Amino acid sequence: MLPLLTVFTLAQTVSAPFPPPPLPTSSPPPRVAPAPKKIVPPQENIPPQSSLKPQEVLQIQEVFQPQELRPLPGKLDAVPVFNSNSPELVQSEGILLSTFPPDGMRMASAHLNFPFKGRFDIFSHHISKAANSSQTRTLFQGIILYNPTDQLVKVDVLQGATYLTRPDALFVDLPTYVEDPLGKVYAGPGSRAMNDVLRGRRQGGIPPMLLIPPRATQMLMNLPIPVGNLTPSSNGRSSLFRLWSSGPIYVASLAMFAPRNPDGSERVPTLEEWQTLLINSGLAGPRDIPPTPIQQQQEFANVVYGRVAGVAIGSEWRANVTDSAKVDYLSVPRRGQAFSYGLSTLYRGTFGTGQIQSAKLEVRYPDTAYQANGNYGIQYSLTLPLYNKTGQKQTVTVAIQTPLKEDKVKGGLLFFKPPESRIFFRGPVRLRYKDDSGNTLTRYIHLILQRGQEGDALVTLNMPSGDRRTVQLDFLYPPDSTPPQVLTVRSMPSE
Repeated sequence: MLPLLTVFTLAQTVSAPFPPPPLPTSSPPPRVAPAPKKIVPPQENIPPQSSLKPQEVLQIQEVFQPQELRPLPGKLDAVPVFNSNSPELVQSEGILLSTFPPDGMRMASAHLNFPFKGRFDIFSHHISKAANSSQTRTLFQGIILYNPTDQLVKVDVLQGATYLTRPDALFVDLPTYVEDPLGKVYAGPGSRAMNDVLRGRRQGGIPPMLLIPPRATQMLMNLPIPVGNLTPSSNGRSSLFRLWSSGPIYVASLAMFAPRNPDGSERVPTLEEWQTLLINSGLAGPRDIPPTPIQQQQEFANVVYGRVAGVAIGSEWRANVTDSAKVDYLSVPRRGQAFSYGLSTLYRGTFGTGQIQSAKLEVRYPDTAYQANGNYGIQYSLTLPLYNKTGQKQTVTVAIQTPLKEDKVKGGLLFFKPPESRIFFRGPVRLRYKDDSGNTLTRYIHLILQRGQEGDALVTLNMPSGDRRTVQLDFLYPPDSTPPQVLTVRSMPSE
């Protein structure tokens, strides 16, 4: 077995011509992946849940909170995102996602022919699992870049992070809110990767720049997802890179079991071995459950959204949240009242606003999600220019909440008391504002919310009549979370 490698390998600094010689015409194409079957997440990657006892579960009650629901102003930008999340559980090697041209490829349909140029992101989340000792061979994930032009292409890595569940970021029990000024609080690899990128970091070992010669390939990532020797076991890897390319490039995310040395020991795959797999392989498996067609989603009680494998459009949702486009402020509610904006809303989950925030997919595999449901890795940058026009002093709070998913207008939101054990949001948020003493604060808070949880205030401001205070809220929607959530502004009732 290979050690738990968390550093980048030499293969990432080597370029090779591409494509290789044409495939022999006598070779049959690879078989299409078998029929999809239900995937059960491995136990090691299931987030730890709250410790409700059976008798306590029976006492959970629904709580209705009247509050106005509003569509979130702003929109996603036009930055393309390479989104590799299907299959989530990888047990056979092959192509996870390829935007290479199909020409010369054995399975042409596995290559979506989408070049990236300028700003773009790469998001990836996959799991390896071993049920018994015969399945403990280390799975590697490779992300390969190809320059199809006759000119040198420079790729700048602006920010980036990639982490394993074990040993990098275990799913640990944490309180709902934890102040995290140094970026050392996380639960799960998605939480930790979003933490790094939100702070503008490039993880140690990730190169700041790649130079790709004409018609050559280079590895951005060549790292293991090891399961270890004890079975059953599993491990996951979450990655996010923000990049800028001086010319067009193609990207592929691939899965390969560690090649063996003559003595039987495992080794790191070479760039040439990744190229060969890209050319000759079909899609990795097993395939996830196909999504419910969008035009049929209103007809079914249970909708399968599917996991994403494609190119989504939109890396950031930036909004100046005001009363309307005609004013530069957001009026705080009257005492005891509240209003909310949907976050990461999706089909059948708009809270009556009709707003679907899921990023559209420019290209995708036909058995994967129709939209980037959950907007994993997408940054929400929200400015709230609060203004107290009520004529009375108001105590105003800003919170993120996880009500029960609804699609109809009901005049408010449903919560559970106590909240259900399942965790629906796990990751960092950044807050910037002036406190009641006039001090400008920047706070990082690691947030964990369970299904149906109202959520405590992230910010509390005592605002005299006529007071203006701006709150800036930023977060990257974290993997291992379940949309949608809401952002709620509330004026507390008088004591």
